[in-house]
Amino acid sequence: MPPAVTNHSAKQQVLKEVFGFEEFRPGQEQAIDALLAGRNVLTVMPTGSGKSLCFQVPALIRDGLTIVVSPLVALMQDQVAALHFAGVAADAINSSRDRAENVAAWQRAASGETRLLYMAPERLMTERMLAALGRLDVGLIAIDEAHCISQWGPSFRPEYQDLSRLREIFPDIPIAALTATADEVTRQDISAQIFAGNAETIVLGFDRPNIKLTVEMKASWKPQILAFIERHRGESGIVYCLSRKKTEEVAAFLADNGVVALPYHAGIDKAVRDANQNIFMTEPGVVIVATIAFGMGIDKSDVRFVFHSDLPGSLEAYYQEIGRAGRDGQPADAHMLYGLGDIRMRRLFIEQEAAGEERKRREHRRLDALLGYCESPSCRRSVLLGYFGEESTPCDNCDVCLDPVDMVDGVAEGQMVLLAVQQTGQRFGAVHIIDVLRGQMTEKVTGAGHDRLPCFGTGGEHNKEQWRSMIRQLVAVGHLLLDVKGYGGLAITDKGQALLQGEESFQYRQDTMRRTAPARRKTRSANLVAELSAAEMEILGRLKALRLRLAKERGVPAYVVFSDKSLADMAQRQPKNAAEFAEVNGVGAAKLRDFAAPFLEAIATASAAAAD
Repeated sequence: MPPAVTNHSAKQQVLKEVFGFEEFRPGQEQAIDALLAGRNVLTVMPTGSGKSLCFQVPALIRDGLTIVVSPLVALMQDQVAALHFAGVAADAINSSRDRAENVAAWQRAASGETRLLYMAPERLMTERMLAALGRLDVGLIAIDEAHCISQWGPSFRPEYQDLSRLREIFPDIPIAALTATADEVTRQDISAQIFAGNAETIVLGFDRPNIKLTVEMKASWKPQILAFIERHRGESGIVYCLSRKKTEEVAAFLADNGVVALPYHAGIDKAVRDANQNIFMTEPGVVIVATIAFGMGIDKSDVRFVFHSDLPGSLEAYYQEIGRAGRDGQPADAHMLYGLGDIRMRRLFIEQEAAGEERKRREHRRLDALLGYCESPSCRRSVLLGYFGEESTPCDNCDVCLDPVDMVDGVAEGQMVLLAVQQTGQRFGAVHIIDVLRGQMTEKVTGAGHDRLPCFGTGGEHNKEQWRSMIRQLVAVGHLLLDVKGYGGLAITDKGQALLQGEESFQYRQDTMRRTAPARRKTRSANLVAELSAAEMEILGRLKALRLRLAKERGVPAYVVFSDKSLADMAQRQPKNAAEFAEVNGVGAAKLRDFAAPFLEAIATASAAAAD
């Protein structure tokens, strides 16, 4: 355990000596100062910006035990392992450990040996645990992934709501709530529930400029997925699917095409699921195909892409999920497919949820915001950041900026669709409406007598894909409504009626699904790896191999040993002794003690080989 520090430079001392960093990132010091002063803090920081240090540094300066509430066992285990590697006495009590291990962890905490104790909310908020903690010197409480407490957040967990009692049970102890994903409504809800409004709120920018944003209209999804993966051969990535069945199907499809792809969803045996996750975390070039059951707490720095094969649930969920890519700051891709069927399924999920009408209306509006993002004719990053209240100029790193779309006047086409919907009774889906417009004599069309309607055959100049895109955009901008309680029938909204009467305009973006994707561009951010020479890249390769071996020996993810940034810094500096190794980014006292020898040896060997 690091020595106690109490002077005015304590936070800088802990930052350098324990965690190996020279300076704080934006927002960290403000949160740390508030907690050290005994104030509550709600911190909203982008994924990868170092939220954990906001409570870990105060935990090592303040007296007493710090309780950390975490939603997932995997997240607890990774954070505890990372703290152990930094020389910090941390522990977890959770369901993955047997009773003897949990008892031993509690005894270490009760004796004062442990500085940070991780628990899930269900275990923390039992009367027995709260009574036992009441007899200890608790100095700080941190609630990680705090959006889980909010019914308006993308990962709402009812058991988190019980945490609102903490301010009454521990009235004099500062509480930190931390998340990467919370719009204004969610932030207000978290603040009200956890702090009764009495908290300092720190919101950093939401931008992840290294992630390229792309949305592609869904056509033949298997070829679309494979074409994207081919551009990322040998890279680690995540493919998200809406259902367990599709997860299995996509994983098998990619494997059949030579991709190392593994499925992950809640229906898979836990041992297999954990094994697949471990392979993804420790081995390079693995693609995990998953439902949203995978992700929270997954801190793998070199995920090069996140691919959504189906529409996510909201912009918050989308932001959270793409945030798993590019945590090392290097270029990464976020690519989404979406189609009309996705919209219908998402609407249906909202309607089937056991929730009040107010929540359903809000969730429909959130889905509308996501559809607006998908159909946006302007910079996607500006739309995404604007949703979180942040202004942005065009980013030059999204598909719209890199390959601007042409907007076409669509009043005539829009009116044709609306007339077909109106004349067929506002109860048929897109497939039937398109058949009517294109004059297709299907059994369903002739059986309903729709071949005798005035609108029959009026849209023969457009193919099916073009009409699908048109209807999708009419839905997205609010001219048409999908009847999710029925069978996906289309109905005309008030806005659609206005378009029919010539009182509304309609412009659409032409379907881009057949365009060739533009070449991937580097971001403007500094790229440390790109600055390495060929010899330094060879050293970096050896260091990564050593890191992977050490991580496997210890049963932890590779990033827990050292981040890619630390290895690149080593390759560039090529330290020759412990004193020089201590200057490497991310090397604290414990890592200096535990890892200096093998990494210095690897650097020396690689340097000698390069010189020959």
